[in-house]
Parts: sequence; structure tokens; C-alpha cells
Amino acid sequence: MILEIADIRIRPGEQAAFDAAIAHGLETVISKNAGCMGYTVHKGVESPERYVLQIRWTSIEAHNVGFRESPAFAEWRAIVGPFFASPPVVEHFDLVTASK
Repeated sequence: MILEIADIRIRPGEQAAFDAAIAHGLETVISKNAGCMGYTVHKGVESPERYVLQIRWTSIEAHNVGFRESPAFAEWRAIVGPFFASPPVVEHFDLVTASK
């Protein structure tokens, strides 16, 4: 399993609309991808324009090739992209340890 973490900054004052848009995009686009194992979204308390999106993928190829090189990526960006204040910072992580 690979964890994708996207640090997203949106334009001020658009949190409610972005909350709805990201939920819609995750439910209708991301979760339909064969390599997606689940996701979480967190909104900043001190910085309410900052979001951390975590998506669990079966592999890095499932994200970088299976999703990002598919028409679904353009569909996803059309839903959430208009809210971005700057391009998200995206990185991938391997699990080292976890609690039960």
C-alpha cells in the first residue's frame, strides 16, 4: 500500500463550497478508481484554507499511471481545481509502523 498525501491550499472564504466539492470528487471519481483503497480529508483549524488529503493506493503505479494518466484525473481536477490558491504539494509514503 502507498499513501498519497496532498497538501492543498484553497482561496480564502471558499471552504464550504470546497468541502462539498472535494467530498463529491472523492465519492464520484477517486473512489471509482481500481487502485484506490480509501481516503481521508482534514481541514486546518488554525489555517482553515489548508487541507490535507490522504489517499491509500494499492501501488504508486495505481496513482501515477492508473489514475493520473486516465480521463478521471481531468474530471477530478475540474471539480476541485477551481478552488486551489496554488498547486497542491503531493508526495507518496510507505508505511513504517502503525497503532492497532
